[in-house]
Amino acid sequence: MKRLSKILSATGLGLSIALGLALTAVPAGAQQKQPAPQPSAAPLKQGTPGAIAAAKEILLMKNAAAMYANAVPNIVQQTKDALLQQNLNYQKDLNEVAVIVAQKLAGREKEIGDGMANVYANEFSEQELKDLVTFYKSPLGQKLLTTEPRAIQFSMSYMNGWAQNFSEAVNAEFRAEMRKRGKQI
Repeated sequence: MKRLSKILSATGLGLSIALGLALTAVPAGAQQKQPAPQPSAAPLKQGTPGAIAAAKEILLMKNAAAMYANAVPNIVQQTKDALLQQNLNYQKDLNEVAVIVAQKLAGREKEIGDGMANVYANEFSEQELKDLVTFYKSPLGQKLLTTEPRAIQFSMSYMNGWAQNFSEAVNAEFRAEMRKRGKQI
């Protein structure tokens, strides 16, 4: 059960949040004249064919492709918008070029899924991935797949509400301590 808990926690919320943030950021190259340096990350080793297949099956069951389905058009749009801010007189050309670029790069979002499968294959053994597939096919695994997105959404809502309330409490404590010093803020 401990191993299952480790596996489930590693495949859930962090991946969704990180991917969502990565896909909504405006590309650094579109904001600057010179390309920004890429962060250095240790290269992933290629997973075994069995591990990759199991990882892809997990990602399919988790409907991960929905997270990045519009990655290409969104990034093309964000890049065009950023370039447009710097080059207002090229609006017509940038609108036309955006269509060409989107068509030329259509389908590249598949690279995200392949990369995610390889990440899973690097984080989990082939057997662990197969165990996950078995779990997700079980009644409890199916329930997790259907209810986890809602549970994550409610959890995020709860955390935001808690943070707001806690922030107000911290603010009140600051004000009370400052009043003790004879200073009103």
